[in-house]
Amino acid sequence: MKDYTDVIEEIVVTEKSAAQGEKGIYTFKVAKSANKIQIKEAIEKAFGVKVANVNTLNTKSKKKRVGRYTGTTKTYKKAIVTLKSGETINL
Repeated sequence: MKDYTDVIEEIVVTEKSAAQGEKGIYTFKVAKSANKIQIKEAIEKAFGVKVANVNTLNTKSKKKRVGRYTGTTKTYKKAIVTLKSGETINL
């Protein structure tokens, strides 16, 4: 991965992630092939902050139904990033 835009896909904005944002914990959708070191470097380069910890998880697909049609949601990799104290990201 050459650029941080190849690693970070989007920021996850939910009620839970917004509450954690006040504590310096942010959630991102990232590339499936990215590891923790690449994620840390991408966050530091993109937002100009210092990262203390990175936790990753692969989400599973869920079955969804609309009327008589069934399908599944997409799977993706999620990174929960903890920043060093005093650091924030303006979203």
